[in-house]
Amino acid sequence: MAATMKELGIDRMSADDRLNLVQEIWDSLAQEIEREPLTEAQRRELERRVAAHAANPNDVVPWGEVKERALASARK
Repeated sequence: MAATMKELGIDRMSADDRLNLVQEIWDSLAQEIEREPLTEAQRRELERRVAAHAANPNDVVPWGEVKERALASARK
């Protein structure tokens, strides 16, 4: 059974310390994931996206617009 926040004392940590712990955990997961090779489906999708961008390099949406849409959608 997985340990709980209470059992580990995480619930008694400050918000800043918990946020730092989350970042450490996330970074450790990212390192593990980076070591795993892409699946064939992931590789094909990546190649498809690179080719689509190469064919239409100006067919993009600026990050600010993407973020604005996502935030507006989340508020609904």
